[in-house]
Amino acid sequence: MLTLKRIGIDTHRESIAYLSRSCAHYHVEEFQAFGKIEVKANGTRIPATLNIVDDDTLLGPHELGLSEEAFRLFGLPPGTIVTIDHPRAVESLDAVRAKIQGQVLSDAQYAAVIRDVAAQRYSKMEIAAFLVGCASFMTAEEVLGLTRAMAEVGQKLRWDGKTVVDKHCIGGIPGNRTSMIVVPIVMAHGLTIPKTSSRAITSPAGTADTMEVLARVDIGTDEMRAIVEEIGGCLVWGGRVNLSPADDVLITVERPLAIDTREQMVASILSKKLTAGASYLVLDIPVGPTAKVRSQADAVRLRKLFEYVGGQLGLMLDIRITDGRQPIGRGVGPVLEARDVLAVLRNDADAPADLRERALLLAGALIESDPALRGGQGIHRARALLDSGAAMQAMERIIMAQGPSGMALTPSAIMQEVLAPDDGVVGSIDCLRIARVARMAGAPAFKGAGVDLLHKCGDAVRRGEPLYRIHAGLPTDLTFAAQLAAQDNGYRLTRSSRP
Repeated sequence: MLTLKRIGIDTHRESIAYLSRSCAHYHVEEFQAFGKIEVKANGTRIPATLNIVDDDTLLGPHELGLSEEAFRLFGLPPGTIVTIDHPRAVESLDAVRAKIQGQVLSDAQYAAVIRDVAAQRYSKMEIAAFLVGCASFMTAEEVLGLTRAMAEVGQKLRWDGKTVVDKHCIGGIPGNRTSMIVVPIVMAHGLTIPKTSSRAITSPAGTADTMEVLARVDIGTDEMRAIVEEIGGCLVWGGRVNLSPADDVLITVERPLAIDTREQMVASILSKKLTAGASYLVLDIPVGPTAKVRSQADAVRLRKLFEYVGGQLGLMLDIRITDGRQPIGRGVGPVLEARDVLAVLRNDADAPADLRERALLLAGALIESDPALRGGQGIHRARALLDSGAAMQAMERIIMAQGPSGMALTPSAIMQEVLAPDDGVVGSIDCLRIARVARMAGAPAFKGAGVDLLHKCGDAVRRGEPLYRIHAGLPTDLTFAAQLAAQDNGYRLTRSSRP
C-alpha cells in the first residue's frame, strides 16, 4: 500500500508515475523492466510510464508520485491509499505492427488502437510507430475509420436540435486569427457557433492563446454549454472540454516528429468537429510556398479527402482554398494578434485589411448556411454586421460570459527592429521563418512577445528601413530571436521600381 503524492511536473499529455528506489512495499526492479505500471484505488485504475526516484526528499519509500497529467486522469486526492500492478497487455499493438507492415486496417482495429491511445496505454514510442505506419499508406476508407474511432472516444456535445456551425483553418499561416472575428459575426447573425480552439505547440500562438489575452478560455464542458445556450457562441480552449482526446495525445508526438499527413489532418480536424456537435463546417486551406499546403494540386487532393470523409459522416463542408503566401495581419504572437483582431472588430482605420477580408469571406460562407437567407447574400450580411458594430458587441458578450482576463494589450518593451539589407520591393515572406522568430522571442508563453510586421508583400523599402519589430519576453529571448533573424530575416526583396 502506497500513499498518493502529487508531483508538480507538467509532462504534457503523458501519464508518469514515480516510485522510490527504496520502496518499502514493492521490488522496484520487477516493475522497472516493463517501464509501465497500473495505479489502482477505489475501483479506478490508470496506466502510467514508470520513473524511478533516488532522492528520498522528493519521494519517500511509502509514497507513489503522479505527474500533473496522471493526477488529472486519476481524479483522486493526494493521500489516497493506492496499489500498483503490472500493466495489462495492449492487444491493439498487433494492429500497429500490421500497419507498419503495410496492411489495411479495419474499423474495429482503428477503434481498438484509438481507445488504448486515449486511455494512455501507449508509450510515445508506440504512438510514433502507429503514426509512421499510417503516414506510409492509408486508404480513404481507413481515414474514415480512423476519424470515426477518434470521434467515438471522449465527450460528445449535443445542442438540442440547434443547427451548429463551425469554422477551421488547417494552420501554418502566422497571424491568421480569423476565428476571433468570424465567431462574433456569426453570433451576431443569430447562428450557434461553439468554437473550441487549440493552444500552440510549435507555433507562436493558437487561437486559445490569443483569446486568453481578452478572456478566460480554460472552461469545462458544463460551463461552455451554459455560455453557448445564453449567448449563442464561445471561444474556448478545446483541451479542457475533452473532445477527441486521442487526437490531443497523437498531436504531442506528431508535432515534434513533423508528421502532418493529409490523412491524419483530416481525421484530427473532422473528429473534433463531430464531437463538438457541428453539422456545417467552413474549412480554410491556405496555399503558399511556406504554408502547410504548398500547391494548388495538393490543396485540391486534400479538399476531396475532406469532402469524402465529411460526407460519409453527415457533415456539410464548404472548403475555401485561400492565399497563404504571407502572414495575415501584422501581429504574430498573442497580444499583437489580439490587437489586430480588436482593430478589425472596432473598424479602426488602420485595421489590417487582409485579416478583415479573410474573416469576412469565411463568416459569409458560414452565414450562407442559414436557410432563411437568400443565396449569395452571406458576405454582404457579414460585412453589414461588422461595419455596424454588431460583431464587436457580440465579442463583448463573449468576453463577459467567459470572464475578462484584465490583461493589458501591450507588447513587450524588450524589442529590436530587423532592418532591410537593401533597397527593394517585398516579393515574399517566409511564414515558417517569421513563426520561428516569434517563437524564439518567447511567444506564446510570454503573451506580449512576438513579431510586429511593418511591411507586407508589394511594399517598397529602403536599405536600413525596419521590416519588422521583435518583441521579446526576456533579454535572452531577444538575443535568440535576433540571431535567428540575422541568419535569415524571412523577407525576400526584389529590385525596387523607384529611382
